[in-house]
Amino acid sequence: MFSGFSAIYVVYATAALTGIMIAEACYLLYAGRSDKRTAINRRMKLQETKISQEQVLLQLRKERGIDADTSLFSLDRFHALRTQSGMVMPLARFLMITSGVALGLALVAMWYGLPMLFGLILFVVLLPVVPVMTMRFKRGRRLKRFGMQLPEALELITRGLKAGHPVPVAIAMVAREMPDPIGTEFGVIADEVTYGSDLVSALNSLFERVGHEDLPLFLTAVSIQTSSGGNLREILDGLALTIRERGKLRRKVRAISTEGRMSAYILTAVPALLFAAIMVLMPQFYRSVWGEAKTWYLLGGSIAWLMLGNVIMFKMSNFRF
Repeated sequence: MFSGFSAIYVVYATAALTGIMIAEACYLLYAGRSDKRTAINRRMKLQETKISQEQVLLQLRKERGIDADTSLFSLDRFHALRTQSGMVMPLARFLMITSGVALGLALVAMWYGLPMLFGLILFVVLLPVVPVMTMRFKRGRRLKRFGMQLPEALELITRGLKAGHPVPVAIAMVAREMPDPIGTEFGVIADEVTYGSDLVSALNSLFERVGHEDLPLFLTAVSIQTSSGGNLREILDGLALTIRERGKLRRKVRAISTEGRMSAYILTAVPALLFAAIMVLMPQFYRSVWGEAKTWYLLGGSIAWLMLGNVIMFKMSNFRF
């Protein structure tokens, strides 16, 4: 009995040890692969394709639409929005997708009873609105991430300067050590300086590509140090601290103003949810008035009035400083 009892526990212990060894082997296999992942941003991924550094720079500029021919879309603000959104998809493909989305929304509205004339008007309105709103959303998300990375990048540049590196080399360190979006953007600066551009012009191009409100501070500091000298390390240390504190204050104000935004969300959601509930529970409730033009006038006016109220509430709960 004792030997049988011992044999069972030996089997249990062996099975447990085998499971632990398998788990450790899987972990070491995954860790080994993750150690080899050096391409932490878009620029370094392109470098792994064995093309020259100049071709990498040209590819990055082409993806962002910096060197593209903009004769068809000559609106400067639209072109700047596309560049600052970080979109790498070709513009023609992006406009085809957004046009398809706008057409689909208009067809759905006409399927539910919207007259064809109003459907065409809706399609014409959505045709520029959908791509612009999509790129504005992408730009806002990218700027938020860039602003969170900027103090860390400035501190990394400061450490490089303390180690005795020149400013372009310290900027190249940011390109190697930090992920997108700031890794690729600072990598473009390093490549432009390598291929003949001066540092101030490259930083001006960075501000045009990104559009973050804190970049002029960095640009001014480097410009002053380049023209008249000075201790750039102390300036960048103070600048990183200032940007970090501004970010904290901005997040604090956003937390305080949450009540106003939530009120706007709720006031917007209640009519939409009520309308959806009526359509699900009593689909015949509006059936007799769908074909009336006055119905769509009233719905359009209600939606416009609701959006106007949302704009006012968001303006009251958002502060720029």
